[in-house]
Amino acid sequence: MKGYVQVYTGNGKGKTTAALGLALRAAGAGLRVFIAQFAKGGQYSEIKALSRFEDLITVRQFGAGGFISGQPSQEDRDSAGRGLAAIRASMASGSYDVVILDEANIATWYNLISPEELLSVIDGRPPQVELIITGRNAHEKILARADIVTEMRELKHYFSAGVQAREGIEL
Repeated sequence: MKGYVQVYTGNGKGKTTAALGLALRAAGAGLRVFIAQFAKGGQYSEIKALSRFEDLITVRQFGAGGFISGQPSQEDRDSAGRGLAAIRASMASGSYDVVILDEANIATWYNLISPEELLSVIDGRPPQVELIITGRNAHEKILARADIVTEMRELKHYFSAGVQAREGIEL
């Protein structure tokens, strides 16, 4: 099966959720999935749930705890570099059918990795691997290279009314 490059971006909720839904669908079809999470670290609910599918879905985090504003630390940049190496190795191994780069667009936005490094991952993708890249602020070069681009647009969100992230829904 030919693989494609998909990008889920925009300011609306649902980018990671869409990618995780695709991972679940792929696993249901017996496909093997590698998920690399940039700028995230910790036991999010999806990590707990996906551990039940560890025979088909591998999740690795390449973040020092999850910053969402400000300047990343050197530890954040080093972790993102390790993430790129792990992604390249996972694709080269032939062990995975779907590779998800969760929050990779944010990683380029905050200069954890360069757009050129992300483009080199796209260029190095074996033709049968489906590659999904999530995160707001997708770089125009990434958008141009993708086969599918979905923009999540916020029309209304309860965060603006002060509702905090809820376990099992946002966390």
